[in-house]
Amino acid sequence: MPDQSPAVLQVLPALNAGGVERGTIEIAEALVEAGFRPFVASAGGRMVAELEARGGRHVTLPLDQKSPAALLRQAGALAALVRAERIGIVHARSRFPAWAALMAARRTGAHFVTTYHGTYNEGFPGKRLYNSVMARGERVIAISQFIATLLRQRHGTDPARIRVIPRGVDMRRFDPAAVADARVAALRAAWGVPEGRPVLLLPGRITRWKGQEVLLRALAMLPAPRPFAVLVGDEGRGTFAAELRQQVAALGLGGDVAMPGHCDDLPAAFRLADLALHCSTDAEAFGRTIVEAQAMECPVIASDLGAPRETVLEGETGWRSPPGDAAALAGAISRALALPAEERARIGAQGRAMVLEHYTTAAMQRATLSVYRELL
Repeated sequence: MPDQSPAVLQVLPALNAGGVERGTIEIAEALVEAGFRPFVASAGGRMVAELEARGGRHVTLPLDQKSPAALLRQAGALAALVRAERIGIVHARSRFPAWAALMAARRTGAHFVTTYHGTYNEGFPGKRLYNSVMARGERVIAISQFIATLLRQRHGTDPARIRVIPRGVDMRRFDPAAVADARVAALRAAWGVPEGRPVLLLPGRITRWKGQEVLLRALAMLPAPRPFAVLVGDEGRGTFAAELRQQVAALGLGGDVAMPGHCDDLPAAFRLADLALHCSTDAEAFGRTIVEAQAMECPVIASDLGAPRETVLEGETGWRSPPGDAAALAGAISRALALPAEERARIGAQGRAMVLEHYTTAAMQRATLSVYRELL
């Protein structure tokens, strides 16, 4: 007899690294525990094994391809999957495959849910229409109050369809007490972080709007011996990482910066750091690394725009600095590092307390499953 458990299909381009991908796996895990059948359709990636280890079922489809012909193929493949597995909800998490997911949902009668994960720029004609698919769900999950406001103002989304569900931190993983000193020492050695100097950690993809270039300019303004900065994150296929390395050399920061690429142990990285930095020059829809740092009791300096205004309470759970302003960032770093250790520890503890109250994975999972249950 076929399994009659309700099924949910999450759709995204690929399962490599990133907050969207992490959230997809966390929801799949929650679905398993709640007795649902969780499916994820993507082009695959290094996180597929983790998804399957947590009980999710991955269906490999070329959802990372973008063309009109690819859209039609994707919609047909998704519709076939929905029918074959009697899927009740299709949850789209990225724009191009969301159009295919919407077409598949309409063909099959499945419910359509979206998560509006980004601010989605509108730099050329037609972009708002392209982005609008993320506002077309029967329920539209906004990952911050900032995004909920954007949905109402930009797309005229009915507030009755919006559910604000912030991204969550896995407090089992991001727990200072659970990170052994040996893990921190291993990262220090692997990254060549010198002893006796404050450590600045900027986690995030190596891409222009994440503000790595702003941090390098700020670092050059600080007197020697400077803090040691680690720019950790995937470098992608563009030239920006090479440009940053050239900037490091031009500013004379060769002994002050590491760019180690992707990090599989961010909890240990935050324990290694004296300050975590968020330097984005565009408004962040949420800023997951901020709350991950706070969960690890690592004080944060964040760009003062977008959702970080909700998660970084000035002087209470961290500090905010004007985006793109290297001099202001240098000043914020200097002031934070000049504080007594017990004051930085107090800020770190208040950050963790806030995350425990508002931004846990468990809370995000419960709220998302409630959205699914509204529709089934």
